Amino acid sequence: MSDLDRFKSFARHLADISGNIICGYFRTPVSIDSKIDSSPVTIADKKAEDLMRDEIMFEFPDHGIVGEEFGEHNPNAEYKWILDPIDGTKSFISGTVTFGTLIALVKNGEPILGVINQPVLDEFLIGDNESCELNGVQTRVRNFESLSDATLLTTDHLNIKKYQDISKFETLMNNVKLYRNWGDCYGYYLLTTGYADIMIDPIMNIWDLMALIPIVKGAGGIITDYHGDDAAKGNSIIAATPYLHRKVLEILNS
Repeated sequence: MSDLDRFKSFARHLADISGNIICGYFRTPVSIDSKIDSSPVTIADKKAEDLMRDEIMFEFPDHGIVGEEFGEHNPNAEYKWILDPIDGTKSFISGTVTFGTLIALVKNGEPILGVINQPVLDEFLIGDNESCELNGVQTRVRNFESLSDATLLTTDHLNIKKYQDISKFETLMNNVKLYRNWGDCYGYYLLTTGYADIMIDPIMNIWDLMALIPIVKGAGGIITDYHGDDAAKGNSIIAATPYLHRKVLEILNS
């Protein structure tokens, strides 16, 4: 078994054990705390990340970890696991299914493996920059060439206004066929499984974005920051099908 295959198998293990915890709390009256940035966090977020960290430190003691809830471990490691136990906590506490667990593995800062796991729906999406699979079946982005046929997604319209140029985004919005706020990691799931064409987030943290890069690339899409630069070094995302990505960049940065 190659190192990458071993890492993929372990990433599936992390998804399974964290998913068991998350499913146990889904649509139950969990207590909700507010973090320093006022974003919500639940016991499900904390327990899921805590368990994944324990498993990583046992299986790969020389690897590093960066987690949304509990920070960084072994910061100088060659390999680091980047964890977001519930990406879309607002969706989770609202009882909707547009959330997921993000798991990334980076080597010297470059993402080599990414997972979006939706445990309630039993959807396990994994990409390695070269391929992307949903529950073992290869997935690809679709190939619409015209914005007028495209579906555009973003997590929160208000964040576009807060962090980027809302007027340019609305120009894009008015040129597509369908625009919806089906966001957080589930928007990228829809892009890479052929149900959407453009997914945009104007502000991102490292645990939000690293897993997405090998998934989008593996499904044949293009993923950059808001200005077309390396997504792994940025704090925003434009992900789209190859035909549409350049057109989206031109509109948003004209």
